[in-house]
Amino acid sequence: MLLTGLNKRCIHTTIPNFKGLFSRIRKAATISESEVEDVPAEPSTGLSRLTIPQLLPELISIPVTKRPLFPSFYKSFSVKDQNVADAIQKTIQKGQPYIGLFLRKTVFKDENAKMEEVLRTRENVEENSALKSETIKTINEVYRFGVLAQVVNVAKTEDATGLHTIIYPRRRIRLYALVSKARVETLKDEKFDKENGVVKALTNEIYSGLSEIARMNGFFREHIANLQLTANVFDNPAQLADFVAVLVSAEPEELQEVLESLVIEERLRKALVLLKKELVNARLQNSISKDIEQRINQRQREYYLMEQMKSIKKELGLESDGKEKVIENFKEKAKELKMPEQAAKVFNEEISKLNVLEPSGAEFNITRSYIEWLVSLPWGKQKEEILNVAKAGVILDEDHYGLKDVKKRILEFVAVGRLNQGVQGKIICLVGPPGVGKTSIGRSIARALNRDFFRFSVGGLSDVAELKGHRRTYVGAMPGKLIQALKRVQSENPLILIDEVDKLGKGHQGDPASALLEVLDPEQNNSFVDHYLDVPVDLSKVLFVLTANDQSLIPEPLQDRMEIINLSGYVQEEKVEIAKQYLIPKALKESGLSKDEIEFSDSALNDLIRWYCRENGVRSLKKKIEQIFRRAALKKVENSEKIENEKSELLDENVKTEIVPENLKDFIGQPIYTSDRLYETTPPGIVMGLAWTSNGGAAFFVETLIDPSDKPQIQTTGQLGKVMEESVEIAYSFAKSFIASKFPENDFFKKHAIHLHVPEGAMPKDGPSAGITMTSALVSLALNQSINQGIAMTGEITLTGKVLAIGGLKEKTIAAKRAGANTIICPKANLNAWSELPDYIKKDVNIHFVDHFSQVYDIIFNKQE
Repeated sequence: MLLTGLNKRCIHTTIPNFKGLFSRIRKAATISESEVEDVPAEPSTGLSRLTIPQLLPELISIPVTKRPLFPSFYKSFSVKDQNVADAIQKTIQKGQPYIGLFLRKTVFKDENAKMEEVLRTRENVEENSALKSETIKTINEVYRFGVLAQVVNVAKTEDATGLHTIIYPRRRIRLYALVSKARVETLKDEKFDKENGVVKALTNEIYSGLSEIARMNGFFREHIANLQLTANVFDNPAQLADFVAVLVSAEPEELQEVLESLVIEERLRKALVLLKKELVNARLQNSISKDIEQRINQRQREYYLMEQMKSIKKELGLESDGKEKVIENFKEKAKELKMPEQAAKVFNEEISKLNVLEPSGAEFNITRSYIEWLVSLPWGKQKEEILNVAKAGVILDEDHYGLKDVKKRILEFVAVGRLNQGVQGKIICLVGPPGVGKTSIGRSIARALNRDFFRFSVGGLSDVAELKGHRRTYVGAMPGKLIQALKRVQSENPLILIDEVDKLGKGHQGDPASALLEVLDPEQNNSFVDHYLDVPVDLSKVLFVLTANDQSLIPEPLQDRMEIINLSGYVQEEKVEIAKQYLIPKALKESGLSKDEIEFSDSALNDLIRWYCRENGVRSLKKKIEQIFRRAALKKVENSEKIENEKSELLDENVKTEIVPENLKDFIGQPIYTSDRLYETTPPGIVMGLAWTSNGGAAFFVETLIDPSDKPQIQTTGQLGKVMEESVEIAYSFAKSFIASKFPENDFFKKHAIHLHVPEGAMPKDGPSAGITMTSALVSLALNQSINQGIAMTGEITLTGKVLAIGGLKEKTIAAKRAGANTIICPKANLNAWSELPDYIKKDVNIHFVDHFSQVYDIIFNKQE
């Protein structure tokens, strides 16, 4: 009872073709059913004549895996266990070289009980070790039906512990007992009539299936040819069924059923089922193979014909080579351009290089791409400008309301160009809060000057290659944004708008701000060198317009190369005009409504700006107006559908929608702001100040309060910056000195601790211009007297009480008016800046210029003579 596995499927012999194979089958010797005791020698192999007893003794049995063996078909396998090898050699020496071969059962399909029985007989071994052992421990490990096989040949393995064996299965046997060896009995096929119609039909069907498979599948045909057949299977239906079972790829259980079938008709039917399954697989495989082969042949044929066609056309002179045509196109484009000498030299070098490169090579495509960029630039091409001041002014006024500083500068640019019969490029930087029209004014300037327009943003940009391009050695390299702009507009004098220049990043790929120095320097940008092109490109005719929110974030070297124009936020009156002239007509058009269907009252527009849109720009105002018109369009459609559904004559489809203060919240919800300022009436210790941020001007309050404490001190809150903290200390020191000199009997600062707070604590604040505001709040608290209402102030204070100049007077004035303050106190040093402000900003504002805090004290407490 020995176990081993098969290493080989069959003995390979050479048979010329499938037809010859069947002729040999018919001539082969067969084993007669009556041949029990005496087995003749095999003519093709020279097997010795051996006697097999009628009643077989105990037999060495070796399980096989994956598939059972069938009579009359050679097999080979290796034995690694030395005990098994010795047992086989002993049987050969005794003159009875026979072993039993049985298919091992799989324990993964409803065999749990049997596997448990196997495992119970094995103690102290790992799980499933029965599958790995080379001995059979129980009779249930294998199927009962197997084959009696003659050991034809043996050879020692390389390590001399095992055997390589060749066996020849003789007949079917059945295992019925397990002793030290397996006790088996010989089985005979049940008698059958070869002339039986069913047997003949099954035999013919199997023969037909084998022939079809052999025609379709070359591998299958070779597999059949390599089988050594020892009987004429077509004269012996029993062996024909076994032959099919040997041939097909089926489950071990299915093959075992064929082996166990002793009724020939049943065996033929089971073999035919397996053959049909194999035939279906062969047909599918053949279909897939043909489909793939057909596709490959079609592509090869097309390629061959195309190459032939190219060769014929080239011989006849009907068409030049593809590379020559590309080079010719490049040369024609270059003739139309006025390339500088250096660019033309590089072009000729690259063309010569392209001539010697193969079109299929990677270098050819890289060079071709480079030349395409080179000839796509507008060398010598300029768009004619409109140098008419009046016309340019009209165009600028059409698109934007206000922005007089910007418009004035552009008109100066046009005037100088007209006098000089041509203009050079300039660098202008527009600095202002969001939503005031910095980006859109750039497009209007281009239209006014009749220049092409290109915009790109550098916000967050940290890679220099985005501006100056990549080196040609990199995969996917391409020029930077500036060269891309020239290619897009196809002119040397466009207007290029570089947005968000104050938000430039800085990373390990370089500093883009430094890269812009070359671009924005009038002395250098006439020979700008992009990393990809590596030839000088003239940018001196380009008008650069840059935008930023915070000038302090722009590097100083960049600021030196630009002409900076500050844009202020809009006051109420400006927003009303912008809404009437631009925002409302645009929203009306986009909503699909007409002027007769909706009316926007002036009072509603003023309330919209006052209670919903207090930002410096008009972006939020634009969104709210669009929301109103969308809601009006919805109501109109709903009303129309209601009329159609109800067919009511009482409903008027042409009802006009009126936007008035009373129904404003029905369109855009409740107001965002409920009052003009935080304090309608300021108590002692609270004063309104004015600040200037990147978002424009803003009004804020400084609050002071007596803090119960035994130690006189001052505490600050509100996320104040370092400069503002110092302003608090200066204001505190001066306020104590001022009260001591003005009111000697007042000992407030000697007895009380003070808490100073600037509201909106989540927002960081810094700057020196809140000095007089803090001082006024401390003096007001010390005197327990409120300042006059409607006063806002700004100015830096020194330790001796002097008031120093501040910046952003225009923005702060706008913020004061927005907050409802009608009186402003500011440094006397800003008198000239006030005189330059437009009248509509100075309107309804009472301003006081001071140079010392004593003057501030007189104004806020009505001590003026």
